[in-house]
Amino acid sequence: MEKLRIATRKSPLAMWQAEHVAARLAECDVPTKLIPLESSGDTDMRPIDGTRQTGVFTKRIQLALFENEADIAVHSLKDLPTDGDPLLLLAAVPERETVADALVSTHRWSVDELPEGARIGTGSRRRMAQLLHRRPDLQVSPIRGNVQTRLAKLDRGEFDAIVLAEAGILRLKMDDLTRYTLSMDEMLPAPGQGALGIEVRAADARAIDAVSQLDHRPTRAAVTAERVLLAALHGGCLAPIAALGQSSDQSVSLRASVLTADGKEKLEEAEQLDLAGSETRAAAEKLGRIVSNRLLENGAAEMLRR
Repeated sequence: MEKLRIATRKSPLAMWQAEHVAARLAECDVPTKLIPLESSGDTDMRPIDGTRQTGVFTKRIQLALFENEADIAVHSLKDLPTDGDPLLLLAAVPERETVADALVSTHRWSVDELPEGARIGTGSRRRMAQLLHRRPDLQVSPIRGNVQTRLAKLDRGEFDAIVLAEAGILRLKMDDLTRYTLSMDEMLPAPGQGALGIEVRAADARAIDAVSQLDHRPTRAAVTAERVLLAALHGGCLAPIAALGQSSDQSVSLRASVLTADGKEKLEEAEQLDLAGSETRAAAEKLGRIVSNRLLENGAAEMLRR
């Protein structure tokens, strides 16, 4: 059987994700090979903020599908824009890792324990806004680079603490990293955080059949609610929008918040739908629309323009 080619970024975390997908496909007797590529997000070290386009980490490996350099693209789902191309298909979302964020420092400080005016590094406006909402005295600054690069900046004393996704720490086997895991009340995750998104060409039946075996129904429902909400808010993956979907056999739930970039204003909404025979994906989509509509009615669009 001809090997399916998996396109991935070259960063250690992206390579781990692609190797994980390859291992899962091997369990299904699907042979693969990796195609490491470099994205603009890996080479452009300007801060990721509202002045930059979304998709800086995903476009290059999607291009590999269009140009037949690869058959499968593996993304961190939180980086994948919601306005997908009709020629591509999100064929699988495997079981999710933890969605939590971690505050990494040599002192294992919690947010409340951080010194007055502490210097915090994060590449996310969502994290920045939530930190400032809780602690407006903090000096929160952009930080770029892979996990290892960010940790080196912390070690050099450029920051008192940095915020990383707990999923990335665990996937890179950095379990002994000194950190405080933030609760959902302290920091709600990005839509799709902790999940992988596996794309293929929409007309590639062989790749679809192979990859669809990795789809995890509860995770797919949870991230579907989150991504429908994100799309409805027209915020993109760089906006200060946070959401957490959860799914069981009986229900799907969604909790979401929208903040101004400075953290001074915050809107929160939550809802749960009982499935009661409804198709899970359809219920998740409906839930995303319900929660996003409430946020929009309360002024979310205006907040996101500030």
